[in-house]
Amino acid sequence: MPTYVIGDLQGCYDTLRRLLDRVEFDPDNDRLWLAGDLVNRGPQSLQTLRFVAGLGAAANCVLGNHDLHLLAVASGGRRGKRDTLDDVLKASDRDELLDWLRRRPLLHRFGDGGTALLHAGLPPQWDLQQAAACADEAEEILRSDDYVELFRSMYGDQPDRWSERLNGMMRLRFIINCYTRLRYCSADGRIDFKPKGAPGTQPAGLLPWFAVPGRRSAPNTLIFGHWSTLGQVHWPEYGVYGLDTGAVWGGKLTALRLEDGALSAIDSPRGSEFD
Repeated sequence: MPTYVIGDLQGCYDTLRRLLDRVEFDPDNDRLWLAGDLVNRGPQSLQTLRFVAGLGAAANCVLGNHDLHLLAVASGGRRGKRDTLDDVLKASDRDELLDWLRRRPLLHRFGDGGTALLHAGLPPQWDLQQAAACADEAEEILRSDDYVELFRSMYGDQPDRWSERLNGMMRLRFIINCYTRLRYCSADGRIDFKPKGAPGTQPAGLLPWFAVPGRRSAPNTLIFGHWSTLGQVHWPEYGVYGLDTGAVWGGKLTALRLEDGALSAIDSPRGSEFD
């Protein structure tokens, strides 16, 4: 029973179906995990949500920033100029789909817990046990009746460094920002959300989150999406896989077979300028 992990879909439903055909995915025997950002920017967010949710126990996903954005917009938040979410927001089954999405995790640990999936990154101060505890804190609010208040307050770049003294909405914002937006930080774990290019293009003093010396999650294998300009998928020296290969921008959609590390990718016909 193989487990496949696939990078950011962002509404590229047709490309997903072609990739699943390529790996001969069988929902009766196989398992599928998505690295977040099921929706937005691409043309088929509704079909994507319906398909993944409809696979039941055979499929699941972690939450990405575009997934949380959809939930925030549906709760009265401001839309983005480049959103392609109307099909979901106007769907007759929107409430069921949004409820399903809101109950997805921020972090998933496979098997014995040594390998984990998340959308963006972890600050260097967290080991995987701390990361799981922080994910639990945010997931509890997301799944509660207080989720609308969370969406009203989760946007912002501060605080930009972890402290156990963080509390309330500032603590939740930092946790969600790490899980859904993190790319670069300084050696002491201060996050900078502005640079989005490949490693080597960032300002001096910043490192990819997974390359920070002494990162406490380094003993674990981490799988993530979010970073379509990363330049390569497997970074063995850091024990990470970055599976966002830019399907929505006309790149590829990539799947990792967890059991043996085999990678499969398929070209996406969708093209757009990267932002």
